[in-house]
Amino acid sequence: MIKKLIPVYENQTPLVVLELIQGHKISEIMSTNVISVTPDITMRDVKKMMKDGGISGMPVVRQRRLIGIISVEDLLNALEDGLMDDSVEKHMSRNPVILEEQMPVSFAIDYFENYSYNRFPVLNENKELVGMLTGRDIIMHMVKVMNREIGRLEEIARYGHHTEIGNVIRRYAVVQNDFKNAGKASSEVKTLLQEHKVDRKVIRAVATAIYELEINQVVHSLGGEIVCRISDHYVEVLARDRGPGIEDIEKALSEGFSTATDWIRSMGFGAGMGLPNVKRVSDDFQIQSSTAGTEIKVTINLPVDNSAEKI
Repeated sequence: MIKKLIPVYENQTPLVVLELIQGHKISEIMSTNVISVTPDITMRDVKKMMKDGGISGMPVVRQRRLIGIISVEDLLNALEDGLMDDSVEKHMSRNPVILEEQMPVSFAIDYFENYSYNRFPVLNENKELVGMLTGRDIIMHMVKVMNREIGRLEEIARYGHHTEIGNVIRRYAVVQNDFKNAGKASSEVKTLLQEHKVDRKVIRAVATAIYELEINQVVHSLGGEIVCRISDHYVEVLARDRGPGIEDIEKALSEGFSTATDWIRSMGFGAGMGLPNVKRVSDDFQIQSSTAGTEIKVTINLPVDNSAEKI
C-alpha cells in the first residue's frame, strides 16, 4: 500500500518526505485523461473497452457527474450470470469513494491506506469528474519533485551562505473546513526561505510546523490565523484560533491521540500526529488553550553556520 512506502504519521518520518507531500494538491498529480462510460452502454461494450485499454475499472458518468464505478469484478459477475447485454447502470457500484482536486496529497495517501481500492475518482468543486488518482501517480510525482529538489540544492551549494532576510511578517487567515487553501501559508513561507537560501533542514522544519498548524485549524477549530515572523536568526510562528479549544493539552501532544470526528477520519485526518510533529521540529514550543481558543507559538532557530545543506 502507498502508506507503507510513505510512512506519513510515524515519529521518525524524514522531514523531506513530509515536505514533499505538504503543499501539493491532488489536482497537480492526478491523471486527467480519464476513460469513462455512460450508464446506458452494455456490459459487453465495457468488456471490449477494458480489454482495448488494458484497464480494470472505469467511472460511470452522466453529464460529467459521477454516478458509479464499473470494475472487472462487476464484469465477471455479469459474464457468469449471462447478463452481458445489460446496461452498466444495473451492475455498477454506486456511491463510490471520491477525492476532491483541491485536497492535499496527504489526504490521498490516507485514502489508499484506509480503503482497498487501486484508484479513486477525483471531482472538482462543482462535483464534476475531472481525473483519476492511482498510487503510481503519487510515487511518480514524488520522484519528479525530489529530482527538482536535488537540482535546486546543487545550485544553492555553489553559492554558499543564505542572504539577509531582515524582519518579515506574514499573516494568513484560516477558515474552518477550507481544504482548498490549506497549505498556502507553509508554501509561501517555504518559497521565501528558499529565495534567501536558508539551510534546507530549517526550511523543512518550518514548512512542516506551519502546515500541521494550518491543517489543525482547518480541521479542528472554528477558524483563526497563522502569523509568521521571519528574521535572520529565527522563524517564529503564531497560530491562534477561535475555539472550541483543547480539553487536555497533554493528551493532544501525545502521539496517536485524536478527538477527530468520524467525518474527519473518513477524509484521512485524525491520526493524532499533527501537534506532536510540530513540537518535534521546533526549538521552542508553547501552547495555551481555553474554550475561547488555542494559541500556539513555535520558534525554529536558524543555525549559526548557515551554509547550504549538503546532499
